[in-house]
Amino acid sequence: MNRNKVPFCYRQKSTLNLFCLNIPIKRIIPGSLNVICVHSIVLALQISRPWGTCQAGWRSMSNRPAPDMSSDQAAGMTSFPPLQTYSEEESMMREAVKKYAQERIAPFVSKMDENSAMDEEVIKSLFEQGLMGIEIDPEYNGTGSTFFSSILVIEELAKVDPSVAVLCDIQNTLINTLFAQLGTPAQKEQYLSRLSTDMIGSFCLSEAESGSDAFSLKTRAEKHKDYYIINGSKMWISNAEHAGVFLVMANVDPSGYRGITCFIVDRDTEGLEICKKENKLGLRASSTCPINLDNVKVPEKNILGQIGHGYKYAIGMLNEGRIGIAAQMLGLAQGCFDNTIPYTRQRVQFGKRIFDFQGMQHQIAHVATQIEAARLLTYNAARLKEAGRPFIKEACMAKYFTAELATLTTSKCIEWMGGVGFTKDYPIEKYYRDCKIGTIYEGTTNVQLSTMAKFIDKEYDH
Repeated sequence: MNRNKVPFCYRQKSTLNLFCLNIPIKRIIPGSLNVICVHSIVLALQISRPWGTCQAGWRSMSNRPAPDMSSDQAAGMTSFPPLQTYSEEESMMREAVKKYAQERIAPFVSKMDENSAMDEEVIKSLFEQGLMGIEIDPEYNGTGSTFFSSILVIEELAKVDPSVAVLCDIQNTLINTLFAQLGTPAQKEQYLSRLSTDMIGSFCLSEAESGSDAFSLKTRAEKHKDYYIINGSKMWISNAEHAGVFLVMANVDPSGYRGITCFIVDRDTEGLEICKKENKLGLRASSTCPINLDNVKVPEKNILGQIGHGYKYAIGMLNEGRIGIAAQMLGLAQGCFDNTIPYTRQRVQFGKRIFDFQGMQHQIAHVATQIEAARLLTYNAARLKEAGRPFIKEACMAKYFTAELATLTTSKCIEWMGGVGFTKDYPIEKYYRDCKIGTIYEGTTNVQLSTMAKFIDKEYDH
């Protein structure tokens, strides 16, 4: 099998836009309506795309008067709502994604984990629902929503399957953002429209000798007339198995990291090889592959942003991406908790529910408190980022805390369920395996702590 060939197309040409859940028309024939479709149709009669703009160009709640400006806003500062207060659009979006995940993803989770492969129907449905272009402007077939909405979507998906959340996270917080912020009009027209509807992207930074030290990368790009020749290898590339476009960080100046440049490399480019995917402990349905670049010819027009600014772009994306990882780990912990507590309320030992033992109650209350604290940290970082305020320290805190929380929660949940929690008959052991990567990717726990310490040091530098 040629791994460079995308095995299927995700575009659905005949769709009816319902509550941002672009349910294919063929799915809503009489007698086939399911709960999510009915819910979507009812809401579609009231509003369209509740957390953004639908493809037809309608904007939800467009007739509402503009809210009064707060004193902070009047002074030129951007305010944001209380952390646990959702707008009407955000609340409806959360409910819609929750229903979608239960209806369209949950039935595939066990099989995808066992086969170490993302089901093509799941990928198609993510595009159908508009969840792969959440922040992309409707001009390019996107939902036209916000970064905070992306974080809420990632959290809800991770409750059901963290692997699917990874796919959605990378697409929205890394790939789409880079194209939207840095792309030329031609690049946006060529790629954003497809990233919204049928094409997955991959972000290629890590190498064998550059993990936490990301900018010691060895991949080189040599200038020839109006094109570059790229040679090198990348490791741990998420979504590579299904990606149609790769954003490759390569150095045009071997003398230092200030030559790092971001190149757009299409999947069918000669010399690009997607290698065998890694056999991982967790997130098994999320593909992670090495890629090789052997004399890959990339036209100069495929440079994304400015030459030599790739390291700045990567830092910016990693800072934002840490909030996405926090949302993944938060959703994972909440999903594991939600699948465990009903068991503790039903399991009887010594004549009473195990939930009723004080030792159990104290542990459960402690974990629930940690989950809530993690949610506040994550939402705070997301709101700060969205408001244009400094957020790097808070993003590191959220990523660090939620990764530790996920480890605590999944471990405790297995203990609470006893022997059955250790079996594959229940989803708890999968959450346990999936969570470990949270302390590693997009900056290890120690990297997060070191970054936080630098900011704290500066705050006390008088």
